[in-house]
Amino acid sequence: MADAARLADPAVEARLARLDEALAGLEAMPGPALEAVALLTEVYGEALARVLDHAEGPLRERLAEDELLGHLLVLHDIHPEPPERRAARAVEKLRPAVRERGGELEWAGLEGQVARVRLKSGGGGCGSGCGSGGGGGSSDVTEAVRAAVLAVAPELTSVETVEATPERVAAPTFVPLTSIRRRPVAQETP
Repeated sequence: MADAARLADPAVEARLARLDEALAGLEAMPGPALEAVALLTEVYGEALARVLDHAEGPLRERLAEDELLGHLLVLHDIHPEPPERRAARAVEKLRPAVRERGGELEWAGLEGQVARVRLKSGGGGCGSGCGSGGGGGSSDVTEAVRAAVLAVAPELTSVETVEATPERVAAPTFVPLTSIRRRPVAQETP
């Protein structure tokens, strides 16, 4: 495809929104049109799988990391990365935005088909208990994290926030004053 014919991301998003509307209209009228869309989708999925088969190493990774291609790979169940890696990357991409709101976000792993993240507030816009659901800011953050994770890994069933473990501060070490006083150096006598 020539560069002049390429679509910018906002144009792709607009077309995807229109496509969702058109498909919703088709679902109401089953028949040859809906079957044609299903068959076309299946054939394009097979073509995309073959592209992945021919792609090696860095190219394969770049294809998987592209947002639009990544969604298509997930749609056709051919994404080369496991859901945990995709979900962790989505959380990592959100960390700066959560920090701007005064919170911290950290990937905590998978438990079965449930993604787990740690959200904690830092006294800013996240409110108390950033991930606890309390306060408007925290529920917005929690919902944004949930949506981002499930968009890249829809095979997961949910996203849960877990308690942030309090940072342990080492107790101050007691050093007796007598141990740090300068001791006289013994002088040798001739």
